[in-house]
Amino acid sequence: MMEQYKKLLAFCAGSSLFVLFSVMLITTISRYFFNTSILWGEELCKYSMIYGVMFGTSLCYLEGLHIKFAVLDSIKSSLFQKALEVIVDILVLVCAGVMTYSGYLFVMKRGGIESPGIGVNMYYFQAALVVGGICLIVSALLRLAEHVKVLRNQQTSSRLTQGDV
Repeated sequence: MMEQYKKLLAFCAGSSLFVLFSVMLITTISRYFFNTSILWGEELCKYSMIYGVMFGTSLCYLEGLHIKFAVLDSIKSSLFQKALEVIVDILVLVCAGVMTYSGYLFVMKRGGIESPGIGVNMYYFQAALVVGGICLIVSALLRLAEHVKVLRNQQTSSRLTQGDV
């Protein structure tokens, strides 16, 4: 399940980057070759980049590429490392919940504002915080489930004796 979720996040982040690249290319070609400016181009690029960051953050967290304190990683105790991973995953889950809720409140308060360049309601773009928070919640839950699975496997393997095999 985690691998499919990683692929989905990678696809969404890549799609956001592709939209960013395509719109910026079209805007640049239009500006320099046809002497006309696309008014909505820069705004759409900003919003595409924000969505890409939200998807990419969850993907990096799942891959273990997120920012962390290397000082704590230098402690060699495997029990400490496992406890630290679980604590970090719980903290990420809580922070993602706060981020999702605050994003929801922001969208409810200010989502009806119309975008100046594109001309659509801003809640489509402001919802990136909610979408990113939900992606991070799912990522944290998947990581916590992985810790539980590893713990259960260790317990069942420690209960096996020579006669069981």
